[in-house]
Amino acid sequence: MRCLVKAKDEPGLWLEERPIPEIGPEDVLIRVHRTGICGTDVHIWNWDDWARRTVPVGLVTGHEFAGEIVEIGRDVTGLSLGQRCSGEGHLIGKTSRQSRSGRFHLDPETRGIGVNEPGAFAEYLRLPAFNVVPLPDAIPDEIGAILDPLGNAVHTALSFDLIGEDVLITGAGPIGIMAAAVARHVGARHVVITDVNEDRLRLAAEVADCLPVNVAREDLAEVKARLRLVQGFDVGLEMSGNAAAFEQMVEAMVMGGRIAMLGIPPGRTAVDWSRIVFKALTIKGVYGREIFETWYKMIAMLENGLDIGRVITHRFPAARFAEGFAAMRGGSSGKVVLDWG
Repeated sequence: MRCLVKAKDEPGLWLEERPIPEIGPEDVLIRVHRTGICGTDVHIWNWDDWARRTVPVGLVTGHEFAGEIVEIGRDVTGLSLGQRCSGEGHLIGKTSRQSRSGRFHLDPETRGIGVNEPGAFAEYLRLPAFNVVPLPDAIPDEIGAILDPLGNAVHTALSFDLIGEDVLITGAGPIGIMAAAVARHVGARHVVITDVNEDRLRLAAEVADCLPVNVAREDLAEVKARLRLVQGFDVGLEMSGNAAAFEQMVEAMVMGGRIAMLGIPPGRTAVDWSRIVFKALTIKGVYGREIFETWYKMIAMLENGLDIGRVITHRFPAARFAEGFAAMRGGSSGKVVLDWG
């Protein structure tokens, strides 16, 4: 099978031929139709410090996918050949307190496909049947291929009650843009998304019913006044990992405001904790998706009118993967999807 491999200890990925994976009794074999390129994949391509510490050379990468089941392990029930699916890319253990109590997304033994285990940038993927998420007919493959990042957006956005609330999102990358669409879909009043990238802000306005703000040119205090937000924003969704953006968010929040943080700072970050304490802010760190509650909610929203299709800005056949990575690394694209034929 064709697959993208971290074949060398240097920047890049390489298209190789590998044997089709053999499955175990509790696995399924998935014929991959579409894959999405993630920011994590870009880190692996760039071969930065995190990637060198984490990803073994020789690994098949990629973790955002949609396809169909072509082989089923002997102990698997409830799934069928030809069934369309996506899947949870976090492979959990079964012995931790978190896992045994059903809080699978908090399991400390978690390993990721395409990061620690062979991934989905391939014509075939072996996946535990437990991790399979069937796709309804209403969700096409290219949307199924980006349910992983949409799940990050949904998990973050639904961390707090948004109905009638004023929401500030810092970071207009694809996940931030999808979070804006989710916030409006579930009933937020005002949704403001900030960035300094005009291309990303234009895309946010196209995908979501939100107010894009370039903080290099506009003051958030003026935006609050224009929207008649007397105190500030009720809920903050921090998607950028940028220290200045987080500081702006803290200043823009109401007393008792709530912040969900998905963005990962590049290193240690100075934080004015006294400001957070005196504003009585609640801060929640978000990692991945709640397994499987987030999947249930996002599929239900997609079936009920949530439209995030325009966040996909580039589509390439898998053989042209380098062009897809160039689009992602350029910093102005939305989601990039590869077609595996």
